[in-house]
Amino acid sequence: MFISFEGTEGVGKTTLIRRIHDYFTAQGQSVVLTREPGGTSMAEQIRALLLAVNHEEKMCSDTELLLMYAARAQHLDQVILPALAAGKTVLCDRFSDASFAYQCAGRGLSESKLQTLNNNFVTRMPDLTFWLDAPIELGMTRARARGELDRFEQEKATFFEKVRGGYQTLWERHPERVKRLDATQNPDQVFAQAMDYL
Repeated sequence: MFISFEGTEGVGKTTLIRRIHDYFTAQGQSVVLTREPGGTSMAEQIRALLLAVNHEEKMCSDTELLLMYAARAQHLDQVILPALAAGKTVLCDRFSDASFAYQCAGRGLSESKLQTLNNNFVTRMPDLTFWLDAPIELGMTRARARGELDRFEQEKATFFEKVRGGYQTLWERHPERVKRLDATQNPDQVFAQAMDYL
């Protein structure tokens, strides 16, 4: 299985992924835990570029989108597809749904640009996507508590409201794949909700 985990900042994706990873491992399954942008040495370098706060030059939205897909192509080729071919379960912290939510809904880029990239470079979609949903202020309070904010985390609440709306659109369009989890609950309750779907 290929399972992705989506949501805005501070909704508890990392906590849930680790719990599900531990569950699958305890069942004797071979599991790959990875993330986007990132997952390979080269893709992690692209991630660092995407998250860095650059006061001298603002990254344009198209550059952001293309860097995301450069990292994604490398990630698919080097990690995700080989793991699935070997019969392993892949748990991925964000995937192409994040580009719809952040770059299309959040930044205002056209869906046609995204679709062109998906058609050409995304050869495998997740079997199941967990969308951890919580009010933006709750998530940002958690994110701020973790320490210094990266380039995305420094965006205004209005940006994240658009991103959250993007995730809601995906949930409505793909109910068979995208499952909404109430991330205002405690970690045990979120895990139990995810396990119901699994």
